[in-house]
Amino acid sequence: MKEARISLASVLDETLEAVEQVSSEPAAAPEVREYGIVNFVGQGIARVRGLPNVKSEELVRFAGDRLGMTFNLDPDEVGVVLLDDCTAVESGSEVWRTNRVLDVPVGEALLGRVVDPLGRPLDNAGPPETHLRSTIECDAPSIMDRDPVTVPLQTGTKVVDALIPVGRGQRELILGDRQTGKTGIALDCILNQKGKDVICIYCAIGQRSSSVAKVIADLRQRDAMEYSIVVVAGGDSTPGLQFVAPYAAMSMGEYFMRQGRDALVVFDDLTCHARAYREVSLLLRRPPGRESFPGDIFYIHSRLLERSTHLRKGLGGGSLTALPIVETEEQNIAAYIPTNLISITDGQIYLTPDLFQKAVLPAVDVGKSVSRVGGKAQLAAYRAVAGDLRLFYSQFEELEVFSRFGSRLDERTRQTLARGRAVREALKQPQFDPIPAAEQVAVLVAATAGLFDNLRAEQIVDASARIRQTLLEQLPRIYQSIEASQKLSDADLEALVKLGQDAIQWKPPNR
Repeated sequence: MKEARISLASVLDETLEAVEQVSSEPAAAPEVREYGIVNFVGQGIARVRGLPNVKSEELVRFAGDRLGMTFNLDPDEVGVVLLDDCTAVESGSEVWRTNRVLDVPVGEALLGRVVDPLGRPLDNAGPPETHLRSTIECDAPSIMDRDPVTVPLQTGTKVVDALIPVGRGQRELILGDRQTGKTGIALDCILNQKGKDVICIYCAIGQRSSSVAKVIADLRQRDAMEYSIVVVAGGDSTPGLQFVAPYAAMSMGEYFMRQGRDALVVFDDLTCHARAYREVSLLLRRPPGRESFPGDIFYIHSRLLERSTHLRKGLGGGSLTALPIVETEEQNIAAYIPTNLISITDGQIYLTPDLFQKAVLPAVDVGKSVSRVGGKAQLAAYRAVAGDLRLFYSQFEELEVFSRFGSRLDERTRQTLARGRAVREALKQPQFDPIPAAEQVAVLVAATAGLFDNLRAEQIVDASARIRQTLLEQLPRIYQSIEASQKLSDADLEALVKLGQDAIQWKPPNR
């Protein structure tokens, strides 16, 4: 009986020790997840009951691991923009918070990749190997954090670099009707950045899959994907994915800008972006305004493009240049969305179908195009040849229209028309043929000096090609001084005119 009591006491002591040990250990905190219930599912949107602590633009997860972004935070329900095809989502299903505001991967690992606006791969090469992420919405740099735009961003297109220059950190709008070459100018600009340490990001919004595939193929064929990122939200994507696409591309470019590097972002195009925003806004019962666009349609583009700038040296001196593209209808540049974007950007490059149909490519209307940065972001050599060229060319286009109604023209008018037609031929340029700045200047010197006035169109093409071929061989010092943004002296101009004369008189050897 005594042995039994001792055993019972020892067992009781061991039990108490075990209880004390367990109670002294910290208990694992239970996992708390906040969820809501779907009230309504529409084309690209959902309305959810619950989620009382959800944030604006927070990522939420639906059934089947599908994603959405909170858009409307109303007192009784939350409006969610669907980022995936949520055909399996139905009324009554659960929606879970992720406690993460929508962000995208950024960094060097994205170079050469094709991704969607959430950073998911579209090129069958696996997820980007980067742990760096950035929210799609960031505050634009303050005025005191910016420096003036003074360094040119050479596009490789003669008519743009000479007459409508673009600087690093500028926002230059490209607009025109369908099929006038808007994307072509942007692609030539990307191709011209090869070897110039400029990171290029092409953002396709609402475009056909075949068009995007052609752009990617062109970039790969010309080795431009090495320094480029392609962000795709095609026409078959949800309106929500199309809406977040430009903000995601801008965040990717901002990473390089804050590293002290130069980046270029092309938005193709913001017309589709505005329509996607209008669609989700109307479905979420936001009040419509002019042309059924919400009242903040101006704000969504201004807060996007204001992030493009040139940072001051104390912050690294990086730059982010934006080339938004917008489509016009029947050459109406005074339409609602084009007017908004013209007022936001630092100038516009306008392409007209009239010139396109006449095979004047690129079909840039110089009279309606402008760069508000101007010569401050232009190589010094251009000022010697392009200073009066823009005014002369605009006057020539008006004079050409009036000359069709008159049969008798004085000698001075005929000379002006001949010079204008020669300059227009000299400014023509095929796609995927970006031209270095020095070669552009040499051709323009010959055109403005009147060397092409009496030549046929094919002769001007041959003479221009000859000038480009022989410039570096015969005048290497002038070539290098132009690229180094040095002014042309009178002797340099005479040497370039002599080079043009030799190119015109040159005859190919008989075989």
